[in-house]
Amino acid sequence: MKSPKNSKWLFLLSAFAVLLSGCGAAAGDGENAANAAPVAAAESVEEDGVKLSDDASGFVLLSEAVPDVILEIRYYSTYNFVGERIDGYEEPLAFLTKEAAAALKEASDELVEQGYRFKIFDAYRPQKAVSHFMNWALDPDDTRMKQYFYPELDKDVLFPLGYINEHSGHSRGSTVDLTLFDMTTEKEVDMGGTFDYFGELSHPDYRGVTEEQYANRMLLRDILVKHGFKPLPEEWWHFTLENEPYPDTYFTFPVNSDSLNR
Repeated sequence: MKSPKNSKWLFLLSAFAVLLSGCGAAAGDGENAANAAPVAAAESVEEDGVKLSDDASGFVLLSEAVPDVILEIRYYSTYNFVGERIDGYEEPLAFLTKEAAAALKEASDELVEQGYRFKIFDAYRPQKAVSHFMNWALDPDDTRMKQYFYPELDKDVLFPLGYINEHSGHSRGSTVDLTLFDMTTEKEVDMGGTFDYFGELSHPDYRGVTEEQYANRMLLRDILVKHGFKPLPEEWWHFTLENEPYPDTYFTFPVNSDSLNR
């Protein structure tokens, strides 16, 4: 997200960031929390025309729905473009909608026959995490992970170029970030670039990689497209279920074991 030099933009974006952070602070610490009205376990609200929901009943634990996947949940760790654990990722788990998980299971079964497994970097992303990204993007001085994830870009172009947005398709629950894992070599397949790298190198059709790396990208893309997912032109690892069940709803429940057990 851009850290604007134009004062009008800075005011608007700062105000928006405060609004987003306020959503998570409504039942904060101390007296305010104690006096806050009880919140239903699952509810839907609408803010600025965007439907937000806390209802996790349509989701499943990905490691149970697709047992062959390997998890490396980057936003639970500090190895991500922010450099710290991201809000809303309370356990190193991956959730997907039931429909997306079923389609991924079919793709995984076919992939295993070819000697590969899926390695998952991210799946469902709480809206709280997206707000964390927005707040990070408003801080021009926090560039601790620049050399790893956006060495070719200034931080203030991340928003206008679409790398950071106020809402993410991941929050609708049917998008997954993943790569291939070779069961013979017991290593990730070489894609010619790393997950969450901001730049042209990450475009699936970028031809500045080797033929083998390009073929690996196409292998990942082709098997997921075959099973109902659509790719993103800017990120070789990003896929969304074509017929996602909640195309207009962004979910807010955290990534933890309790969310699916309410």
